[in-house]
Amino acid sequence: MSPSTKMFLRLSCLFQTAANVLNRRAFSTSRVTCAQQMTVRDALNQALDEEMERDETVFLMGEEVAQYDGAYKVSRGLWKKYGDKRVIDTPITEIGFAGICVGAAFAGLKPVCEFMTFNFSMQAIDHIINSAAKTYYMSAGRIKVPIVFRGPNGAASGVAAQHSQCFGAWFAHCPGLKVISPYNSEDCKGLLKAAIRDPDPVVFLENELLYGTQYPMSDEALSKDFVLPIGKAKIERSGNHITLVAHSKAVELALEAANELAGQGIECEVINLRSLRPLDTQTIEQSVVKTNHLVTIEQGWPTCGIGSEICARIMESEAFYHLDSPIVRVTGMDVPMPYTKTLEGYALPRGEDVVTAVKKVLGAAPK
Repeated sequence: MSPSTKMFLRLSCLFQTAANVLNRRAFSTSRVTCAQQMTVRDALNQALDEEMERDETVFLMGEEVAQYDGAYKVSRGLWKKYGDKRVIDTPITEIGFAGICVGAAFAGLKPVCEFMTFNFSMQAIDHIINSAAKTYYMSAGRIKVPIVFRGPNGAASGVAAQHSQCFGAWFAHCPGLKVISPYNSEDCKGLLKAAIRDPDPVVFLENELLYGTQYPMSDEALSKDFVLPIGKAKIERSGNHITLVAHSKAVELALEAANELAGQGIECEVINLRSLRPLDTQTIEQSVVKTNHLVTIEQGWPTCGIGSEICARIMESEAFYHLDSPIVRVTGMDVPMPYTKTLEGYALPRGEDVVTAVKKVLGAAPK
């Protein structure tokens, strides 16, 4: 191959990568040059496959996870590869199979308990909180509970009040649990692997609407050794005028708003929380000290939400003295999710809401 041909192919790859990033409006600090694109669904599947291959004590249990390949196809191919003993279909009884999974964790196995959606986890809340989250403490550290509760969380589309809500703040309230709320494919793969390896119970909150979305995966992320630390946020976009903090699909809103505001001379620093418990307060504080302004973004309800907790922690820290204006929260509306499509759209935060909040906090665009 001639040098000119090699140069042409390299430039073509660079231009294509740049176009993909601009189309997604996801300005990440990760290296994305010529990165492979992967859906969130496939990233989760890869994480499960790699951890089941690495450790024979890991197994998956839930409704339709085996022969049907999962309701959202996250477990595609795993039953054929690992068989009935490690990929186990259950009846529609969350309280039943969640209890079995917790008991298996007591006995030294590493169950991954899939809820078809986290709305159904309420049927199993006693096992999650009273059995999984508290047993290590109540046993004085003698009984570890290495279990992952995972599945789609947050607003879906057209499924109304009982199937469209965020449980991030619910579970983050409870000591004994670690709570993860990933955004893109790298988040999902690296953090799910970390959750499975963790000796404590982890609630892993995925987003149904992001399963089919493709994001760039670095060579590092494609490796079987790729694991992200639980409790560490990621700065998706650097800026010096205002800090935007979000998790899960709300990170997408923050990046879209940051892109729009950049055209008006406002540079936003976007923080992807990744973990809700433990919460990476240090990264938020450092950003606020730099930008002097803060907006939090989440799709959940406002009362006692993740944004409320961030506000409290900033108020109680040295970073409070660096704020030039009050913090503003952008959240879902404080109502059960409507079924009507138009009302559903109004019940969730939109990019324009973030833009309005930023301008409110700043008062006027920086010169």
